Amino acid sequence: MSKKENPIDTEELKQQEINESVEQDIPTTEEVGTEEENSVDGEVDVVVNAEEAADTKVEQEDGDSKHGQKGKEEKQGAAKMAGELQELKDKYLRLYAEFDNYRKRTSKEKVDLIKTASQDVLVAILPVIDDFQRAIKMAEDESSQEKMPEGVVLIYEKFIRTLEQRGLKMMETDGQDFDAELHEAITKIPAGENFSGKIVDTVEPGYYLNDKIIRYAKVVVGQ
Repeated sequence: MSKKENPIDTEELKQQEINESVEQDIPTTEEVGTEEENSVDGEVDVVVNAEEAADTKVEQEDGDSKHGQKGKEEKQGAAKMAGELQELKDKYLRLYAEFDNYRKRTSKEKVDLIKTASQDVLVAILPVIDDFQRAIKMAEDESSQEKMPEGVVLIYEKFIRTLEQRGLKMMETDGQDFDAELHEAITKIPAGENFSGKIVDTVEPGYYLNDKIIRYAKVVVGQ
């Protein structure tokens, strides 16, 4: 025959089981402290991560800004160099053109100097040529008693040919229109409508030396 359980003991066992269950469900102070520390640490980690992300973003923005500034400076430097290069090219072209003009001018002056090197001598000889021409003209006049030997005439002609080979050339004036750039008018005489403004007589012929006037012709102009 089994022994009957005491109701009081049964109630005490139930109460003891309930207390143990409650004690298991209620966290201890250490557990609460640990959970709070973990929560705080998590929040700190979130804040730190946010700050790091913000710093990284700022660094990236600074890098982009520096890169953009560097690119802008490079473009400005390239534009400046291109402008300086163009300026140097312009200076070079101007200097080259000036030097080329100088070279051409000096070459022309040298050639002209060579051509007219004997100008002073020829100008001094022109009065002698005038005397020869007057003497020959007088000798050709039938009423003149003076006769020019044929040998002297030949020498004169040879002398003139030699001077022409050196660039001397007499101006053609008789019957030409008067040109103040070539002729010097001594006087004007009535010569009719056909000879108005034309040269009717040459007192002293003019001469060229290689197309350069070395003596202007002295003429009489009709009016």
